[in-house]
Amino acid sequence: MDTTATEFSFLDATEADVDALVALVQSAYRGDSSRAGWTTEADILEGQRTDPEGLLEIIKGRDTRMLTARRDGRIVACCQLEHRGSSAYFGMFAVDPAVQGGGLGRTVLEEAERQAGSDWGVTEMHMTVISVRDDLIAWYERRGYRRTGRMTPFPYGDDRFGVPQRDDLQFELLVKPLG
Repeated sequence: MDTTATEFSFLDATEADVDALVALVQSAYRGDSSRAGWTTEADILEGQRTDPEGLLEIIKGRDTRMLTARRDGRIVACCQLEHRGSSAYFGMFAVDPAVQGGGLGRTVLEEAERQAGSDWGVTEMHMTVISVRDDLIAWYERRGYRRTGRMTPFPYGDDRFGVPQRDDLQFELLVKPLG
C-alpha cells in the first residue's frame, strides 16, 4: 500500500485520544495482532506496552507531546516527542500493523524530526531501542540514526513496560543530527 503524506493529518493528541492510543501502541508491539506488522515485540516481551496514565503524562506534559497521524479521523500512527535542551527524545512510536510497510512510519518520523527542529530548535533527535531489535535498529540507521553503544538497563520487574521473555534486554541510545 502506498501511503503518502497527503492522505494523513498530523495533530497533537488530546486526553480524548488516550484509549485509541493505548490500543494502537499495544497492537503494534504486543500480542498476536502485532504479528501482522514487522515491529512486533511479542517474542521478547508480553503484557502491556503502555498505559493510560503514562500517555496522559505525556499529553499533559510541559515539554512533551504525542504526535498523531490520522486518516479519516482515525489515529493510525503516533510518537512521543520530548524537548530535552538541545535535543529531542523520540519514543512510543507506533504504526497500525495493517498499514505498516507502506511508508507511513518514515513519514511520521520525518514529520517528528521537522516539528522538533522547527518548534524547539533542537539539533539532535535521540531515541532508545531494545538492543536485540536488529531489524528495527537497521531501519533507523537507514534514516540517518547512528548507534552510540550507550546502553541503559531494561526495567525488569516493572510490569508497566511488559514482561520480558529473555534476560538480555537493554536499551541502546540512537542519535541523529537534525538540520
